[in-house]
Amino acid sequence: MKSRILGAAALTASAALVLSGCAGSDGGGEGAPIKLGSVNTISGPATFPEASEAAAAVFDQVNAEGGINGRQIEYKATDDKADPATATASARELVGSDEVVALVGGASLLDCEINAKYYEQEDVRSIQGIGVDPGCFNSPNIAPANIGPFNDTTLTMLYGSEELGLENLCVLTSVIGSTGPAYQAAVDRWSEITGKEPLYVDDTVPYGGADYTPYVVKAREAGCDGVVTNNVEPDAIGMLKAANQQGWDDVTFLMLTSVYSESFAKAVSNSAAGVYVPAEFFPFTEDSDVNADWKALMEENDITLTSFSQGGYLAATFMVEVLKSIEGDITRESVNEALANMDPIENPMIAYPYQFDKIAAQDFQPGGWPVTLKSGTNAWEKAADDWLMIPAK
Repeated sequence: MKSRILGAAALTASAALVLSGCAGSDGGGEGAPIKLGSVNTISGPATFPEASEAAAAVFDQVNAEGGINGRQIEYKATDDKADPATATASARELVGSDEVVALVGGASLLDCEINAKYYEQEDVRSIQGIGVDPGCFNSPNIAPANIGPFNDTTLTMLYGSEELGLENLCVLTSVIGSTGPAYQAAVDRWSEITGKEPLYVDDTVPYGGADYTPYVVKAREAGCDGVVTNNVEPDAIGMLKAANQQGWDDVTFLMLTSVYSESFAKAVSNSAAGVYVPAEFFPFTEDSDVNADWKALMEENDITLTSFSQGGYLAATFMVEVLKSIEGDITRESVNEALANMDPIENPMIAYPYQFDKIAAQDFQPGGWPVTLKSGTNAWEKAADDWLMIPAK
């Protein structure tokens, strides 16, 4: 079992998530800093600041304990603002100008989709804290710490149909960029596993919509007993409120890890027959030793406890273990070799061993831990005693 990093040194979001330095991809020689970076959506329509904050906290702690064989880690997190041009520029700043040896701990709406080919061209690897867009899951150079929203979709449908016994699932999808085919493939995978079909699929649900009543009314009139949706937190709250206004209290909502937060739980007073989510990491709302080191580090650095900060923490700890395994100078080339030859890392915070090449090739068995939010509770709780796994192909 891999050891986890304890403690923390001071780091704040007001520092703009930047620990900058000058080490190049050639490693800069003995004693030079180890340069790492990440592209993130920190501002824009949906933001993920906790992932890179958590990664920075891990690296800060490693530095406080003496670094990697005496070498300090210098970590720079850029903000792509959910803008393709800015995402492109951010990647070129880190990989081309700063010459990072690897990317780690990022979370972006579009980094992978925009920059995957560039990362392959420049032969640089990325351990995303949270993979979001389809490009994060089909590149040999990118291996996220999380299973992603598309595996999440298959998992939440499996839990609804096979564990809760729901018979009429309706899929309401918000398509952002090129995500439509990936979400449809996730639904198709559920059908292949179960031999079942959703009652209907609607991929016209707006992102950031003002009123979800028309979609709720259609689903209710169709006879859905479960609504599968990839809504992010504000939209998911709007979907639930629309159901409440229609008096639809016997429908189950099957959602993704993006809504698994304490703020979401506090904002929802009526969750109908329940909201169910396959948490991508061990449920952070549980009082457990599994998350103790992560929780202590986040609390000491005032970083919000979410699945996103779990992902950033894990990505950084995986990278630290890989860096420690390298004998000799740490360069982009030696990091790539170490990632290619790494032993699987076992960690109870995830359902599967982490091994870069297998994760990048999606040659592993994804799993999540079902959690539920029941009406009137304002608190998440475990809905299962173990990981729910997608059956191997």
